[in-house]
Amino acid sequence: MPAVHRQRKAIRDRLLRADGHLKGIVKMIDEGKDCPDILIQIAAVKAALDKVGKMVLIDHLESCVLEAANTGDAQSQIEKLGDALSKI
Repeated sequence: MPAVHRQRKAIRDRLLRADGHLKGIVKMIDEGKDCPDILIQIAAVKAALDKVGKMVLIDHLESCVLEAANTGDAQSQIEKLGDALSKI
């Protein structure tokens, strides 16, 4: 039975909001808005993506890693998680 990811909808919703903010930044650039205002919005998008990353990590720990521990396959999940974390 595949792991249940309880936070997927919340993660998706946050990503859609971040996408809207990113599109807003593009619009700001097109409209010639001031650079400091653009930088503030970029920082907000980065913070939103960092939050989503934490949510995905927690969701993974609560679903995939926990299930793997219960089925005796924790080492494989830990290695996959380690590989993913090394890229961020």
